[in-house]
Amino acid sequence: MNVYPDIEMLENSDMKVVDIRTPMEWQETGVVPGSTMVTFFDQMGNYDAESFLKAMDELGGKDVEIGLICRTGNRTAQVAGFMAQQGYNVKNLDGGVTKLINEGYDLDVYKP
Repeated sequence: MNVYPDIEMLENSDMKVVDIRTPMEWQETGVVPGSTMVTFFDQMGNYDAESFLKAMDELGGKDVEIGLICRTGNRTAQVAGFMAQQGYNVKNLDGGVTKLINEGYDLDVYKP
């Protein structure tokens, strides 16, 4: 399911926000406060679905609502579809970090 993220949703929800971008992208733009950073696609487009799902299970797995965010929502649309097929309660935060930045949302500096 696609939803457009807004400040209200991010600050007043039990949703676990997972940023699937690369560390370089996190450093360029910052990250959503309180989000969890777990890269899905690396810079070459490769991925390890098993490791990613293990990280999602550590966040609460299928028992929690997970909101996936990337730069614009394209990558998260693919990953959200995959996760939904696996039984996860997942939302694609469409528009991604770019939408939040354009709306004036303050991102945290990424600290590895």
